[in-house]
Amino acid sequence: MSPRKSSPLENVLGRVDDLDQQNLAILVQRLARERRLLETVFNTIREGILVIGRGGVINYANAAAAGLIGFPLKDLGRVILWKCVPELARTLHLDLGGDLKELSGISREVEVTYPRERILSVYIVPLHIENAPEATEREAGHAVILSDITEEKESARQHVESEKVQSVIDLAAGVAHELGNPLNSITIHLQLARRQAEKLEKGARREKLEKALTVCGGEVERLDGIIKHFLEAVRPAEPDLAELDLVAVLEESLEFLGQEITDSGLLVDVDLGSGLPPVMGDRGQVKQVFFNILKNAREATPSGGKIRIRTSFDDEFVYIQIADNGQGIDEKDMPRIFRPYFTTKADGNGLGMMVVQRIMRAHGGRIGLDSQKGKGTVVTLQFPQKQRKVRLLEGGKG
Repeated sequence: MSPRKSSPLENVLGRVDDLDQQNLAILVQRLARERRLLETVFNTIREGILVIGRGGVINYANAAAAGLIGFPLKDLGRVILWKCVPELARTLHLDLGGDLKELSGISREVEVTYPRERILSVYIVPLHIENAPEATEREAGHAVILSDITEEKESARQHVESEKVQSVIDLAAGVAHELGNPLNSITIHLQLARRQAEKLEKGARREKLEKALTVCGGEVERLDGIIKHFLEAVRPAEPDLAELDLVAVLEESLEFLGQEITDSGLLVDVDLGSGLPPVMGDRGQVKQVFFNILKNAREATPSGGKIRIRTSFDDEFVYIQIADNGQGIDEKDMPRIFRPYFTTKADGNGLGMMVVQRIMRAHGGRIGLDSQKGKGTVVTLQFPQKQRKVRLLEGGKG
């Protein structure tokens, strides 16, 4: 292998002892320019870059790294990485003053809570400085590369979850469809039985038979309705989007459930504000979202409790918040709330919140859930404003 060629700067540095004061000043200026250039390049990189010395002391950090782990750049040389990211120290089995010593390349995924909750990919590798004295290389320590993979992980999780939900929905829809075939057959035979009953002489026997056939027919219609509504729930139609006033739809939902809520002994505290921007939505589907959430709040809240409804908006979204002070949701159940057939109700079918989430996603919106056992639940619905895309395009022109 041919020896590596020295750079012009290295050649100059090799003769630094021979430089006069003027040339030395020029060299210092050149070094300062190169340092600024390198710092500018590193600060444009989205990944965080750290250099840590003994005990995990952070000797260098670019802007992205400082933002990811939340420390001021002015504290370089005094901050210990393991104190900024204790979760990383735990995964590496280090105490807060721990040293990586001779460990080579290390790769970890770490969930951090400060400065905000996110998932970081962390890669740690020893720094090897060519032709440097051994003591200098030991002092150089390790390079740490940080990447924020929160969205990537969340996207993968949602993809897996969607596939699971879709497979269950397809199975359930297939079963529901197959149930329709014997019901159709039963309906036909009931019609034939009615015709035979009509040929009998009027009397107690005919009356009893006709009554039985009426009951059977009613039950078949009820089952057919259940299957129809079930299929509509698990396979909602594409939303028929039109300009929508969310306050008007919410008021309709409250009016529909008003008597039911009143009979449950609940107080409804409504502050719908004014000037709420319109959204693009399917009126029937959005009403179903409000209906399901309000119904859940009513069923979860004991008599004397309160349901609080608030609206707000920012430059991009309209928010509807529905809160109750009912029984709340156990922490272990929170990740399963939107899964099909999961329910904490004795007579629930476990489809309501799944349908709500599917409708919100189809509208380009989101649903947030915050709950504490015994204290209540807050549901936040986020709808994109009708003019959101227009604003973004206009802003981009500037």
